[in-house]
Amino acid sequence: MTSAQLRDQLRAGKTVFGTLIVSPSPRWPEAVRDCGLDFVFIDTEHIALDRAQLSWMCQTYTAMGLPPIVRIPAPDPYAATMALDGGAAGIIAPYVESVEQVQSLRGAVKLRPIKGLKLQQMLDGARVVPELETYIGKGANERLLIVNIESVPAINALDSILAVPGLDGVLIGPHDLSCSLGVPEQWEHPEFLKACETIFRKARAAGVGAGIHFWGEPAQQVRLLHMGANLLIHSADITLLRNICKPS
Repeated sequence: MTSAQLRDQLRAGKTVFGTLIVSPSPRWPEAVRDCGLDFVFIDTEHIALDRAQLSWMCQTYTAMGLPPIVRIPAPDPYAATMALDGGAAGIIAPYVESVEQVQSLRGAVKLRPIKGLKLQQMLDGARVVPELETYIGKGANERLLIVNIESVPAINALDSILAVPGLDGVLIGPHDLSCSLGVPEQWEHPEFLKACETIFRKARAAGVGAGIHFWGEPAQQVRLLHMGANLLIHSADITLLRNICKPS
């Protein structure tokens, strides 16, 4: 699958599956190749990966037909451009709570390589010459922009966030969201489930992908899909290994 195909499936409401890849081992892509995934999730917010490691991971998984979606350390447009320079197929920005943050990220991901005053003018709605518009539009369709919705303020701003042009998906960060709701790690709590369902429903209604990164039992993940998620990041390589190897 290409990044453009992944974007199209996500926005069309088709379900796509990935997992978090923690290991930068050069043997890992071979092991992942035949797992039936649509994409891989690489996290630089919580995992210690330098730019060179990140770049070879992105280039390798792309060559295998597994678009690498990279979560950057903060909702920082400069961090987004660095990950894209390294070969990321798309960006996930953590803990987004405002339209202004999404617009800034849109500039970095969807209007690349425009910068400075011209970028701000374009974000404000200024028209550009047709040649430039065509050039930017082609690249925009090949790069995904996804933002983490993982707090009460983010849910309160969700309608406005979903209205930002070029947003391809929202992704629930369940740990941070449960803490923001005051029910830390209580995955069965009605408030947590209600929040997930609200996020999924609003995103899908807006034609935007609705996702979650979850590491619970398969039955819990199936329920999240029935609730409306169409982007599921299942667990992580290190978590799956630990679960298999831990004493019974």
